[in-house]
Formats: sequence, C-alpha cells, structure tokens
Amino acid sequence: MANNNVKQVKFVLFIILFANLIVAIIKITIGSIIKSTSMTADGFHSISDGLSNIVGLVGIRLASKPVDKEHPYGHMKIEILAGIFIAGMLFAMSGKIIMDAINKLINPVIPHITFESLIMLFITLIINILVCVYEHKKGKKLKSQILISDSLHTRSDIYVSLGVLITLGCIKLGLSPIIDPIVSFIVAGLIIYAAYRVLRENGGILLDRVVVDPDIIKKIVLSYEEVKDVHNIRSRGCENDMHIDMHIMTEPDLSIEESHELIHNIEEKIRTDINKSTQVIAHLEPYVEEQKNHR
Repeated sequence: MANNNVKQVKFVLFIILFANLIVAIIKITIGSIIKSTSMTADGFHSISDGLSNIVGLVGIRLASKPVDKEHPYGHMKIEILAGIFIAGMLFAMSGKIIMDAINKLINPVIPHITFESLIMLFITLIINILVCVYEHKKGKKLKSQILISDSLHTRSDIYVSLGVLITLGCIKLGLSPIIDPIVSFIVAGLIIYAAYRVLRENGGILLDRVVVDPDIIKKIVLSYEEVKDVHNIRSRGCENDMHIDMHIMTEPDLSIEESHELIHNIEEKIRTDINKSTQVIAHLEPYVEEQKNHR
C-alpha cells in the first residue's frame, strides 16, 4: 500500500474512533440511567467498534512496513490478521451481551424511558449511518481491507441501534419489559453475524481464495495474437495486494525479447482492466498442436 494511502487510512480510522467513542458514551450513559440492557449492550458494541479501530491502526502500521530480507512479499497479511482479530473481539463481546441478557431475564428491571433518551439514541443512529457509509466508501477507494472489515462491523451497529430504538419505543407504549433482554439476544446474534462475515472475508484472503474469475484473465491474455493458449490460471490476495500466475503458450520460435515484451504488455493490460496493484507471474511454454490436443 502506498504511503499516501496508509496516511489516509489512518486518518479515516482516527475520525471513526472518535465518533464511535462519542456514540458509546452516549448509549452506555443513557442505558444506565434508564436501566435498559439492550441500550447498554448497544453501547458496549460501540466500544468494540472503537477497539477495532485501534486494532486497525496498529495493523495498518505494521502492514505498511517495507519489504525486508525475511519478508520478501511484504507485511500486507498483517492487515488481514488484524481483521481476524476484530472478528474475535466481536465474538467475545456477543458472549458478554448474552450473559447480561440472561441475568436480566432472571432479575428483570423495567427501563425508565424518557423522550430525551429516545432522541439521543436516534442521534447516535444517524452518526452510525454516516460513519458506516463514510468508512465503506473510503475502504473501497483506498482498497483497504481493514476499513472494509470495520465498516461491516459498524453496519451491524446500525441495525442494532434501530432495534433498540424500536424496542424502547414499544416499552414506552406499554409492552412487556421482557422485550428488553430479548432484544439483547438479537443484538448478540447480529454481532455474531458481523463477526462471521469479517472472519469469512479475511480468512478467505489468508487461505488464498480466488479473487479474479480465471475466464476474465483468460480473455485478456488470449486477446494477444502471439498467445495460443493459457492454462493453470491462479489468483490470490486482496484489493491492494493481488497476485496472478499462469502458464502461457506461444509459438516456439518467439524470441526472448519478444516474449519479454509480450508478458510485459499482458501484465500492464491486467493492471489496467482488473487492478493496478496486481503482480503477475507468467510461465512461458512452447505451443505444439499435438500437445494442445492432449490437453
């Protein structure tokens, strides 16, 4: 990742960290005052958002370290590991919320809900929406897996806050207070789902999941008349650290200079059409009609 991108990612994370801490303080304070476990749970979820921002800041700092003798491919996977750590934090937070909700079922407390508390919760919901949209947009633009993962985390917070807002409104209208811990279970479920999505996305990258359809790569490579066939196409990595390798078959009499120029042109075409950060490795093979027929 370019130094300029690293600085921008850090700046985004600092802004979102500040916003998440403000939202968490508001939710936990109001939740404690009105004795609402669902709102308090939502507040702790916002704290986990802030903690994930801190993990992201540490992760992006380490991931941006330059190539060295022991790490010839760089340190980009540290960013992926940070995403997996964020997923672990979410799973742990959901466990705490579930335990608090069980305790509230055993020892129920009727929340004291005020119009002011509902207004404050609505304000935090708007903040969460703005944070999520901003972070996801920046993550896509900067090709940052940390920002994209963290935006998935924040997106769940929107639905959680909306659920809490609706629940408190229902209690205010006279429905049973048991709905409060029930919503806490829903909150925990949404956090678990967010953790699963973060874990699936980052785990797939760590396990070298395919990132580009081989047919798309094949179409680009075969657009050059010197290429007779292409096979063993593989891709791995993420938006800002993508790797593609393949076997390309050309006429046997193609010179080394011509072969070099061909591979260079293919690499540039892939970077233009797919991803400018892509690194391409191509193994050249002589094209023989009999060999083609046996494939």
